[in-house]
Amino acid sequence: MRAVMMAMAMLVATAASGETVKTPNYTFAYTYPAEAAAIPALRKWLEADRAGTRSQTARDAAEARRDARGATYPFHAWETQKTWKVVTNTPRFLSLSLDGYMFTGGAHGTPFSGSLVWDKARGTRLEPEAVFTSPAALARAIPDLCARLKAVRARRIAPYVDTGDTFSQCPTLKELTLLLGSSNRQRIDRIGFIADPYIIGSYAEGAYELTLPVTPAILAAVKPAYRTAFTIR
Repeated sequence: MRAVMMAMAMLVATAASGETVKTPNYTFAYTYPAEAAAIPALRKWLEADRAGTRSQTARDAAEARRDARGATYPFHAWETQKTWKVVTNTPRFLSLSLDGYMFTGGAHGTPFSGSLVWDKARGTRLEPEAVFTSPAALARAIPDLCARLKAVRARRIAPYVDTGDTFSQCPTLKELTLLLGSSNRQRIDRIGFIADPYIIGSYAEGAYELTLPVTPAILAAVKPAYRTAFTIR
């Protein structure tokens, strides 16, 4: 019986976590996967992020309702969503992506993306960019990144014309969400980029995604301490 109870407790501890709250002022939803819940330190960070995000949403929505009283515009309930998903889970890294959405009473909501990497060897949370020697080094390793992003957009927009406007400019790496992925769940052999709305296209176009294999140039841009966790594809 003791063994069964311990097993049940472990299942509860490592289950995916989700919370949805709906009030007159706001709707809030936050979830993260079982793989993240199984790492106590990461689970603690996610729980803190969930609590902080919900508190901020509640405060801001309450303030917006107060501001709308007596104004010429109606109050519309706010909404915040954060959904963490597993990109890959290798012996060294747990790589997560974030699908987010925020509505603050305007004409439409705003979707957004994010990512994080848990370094199992060091027990630390990292921004994916931190595994590279520098953003400039990664950018040099992918000299055709801008052209590739434009090609992705061109496949969706037909006929596509590169007019040289704001959406045709090359985004910086800071404007993109970087993901670390793996085809075999052993080593990182591909990296992904997400361009949220307004980065390389209008709101109506939505987000754009690009996945690239790890090349010798990309591998050379990885910090020496992390190179054994990567492989060329």
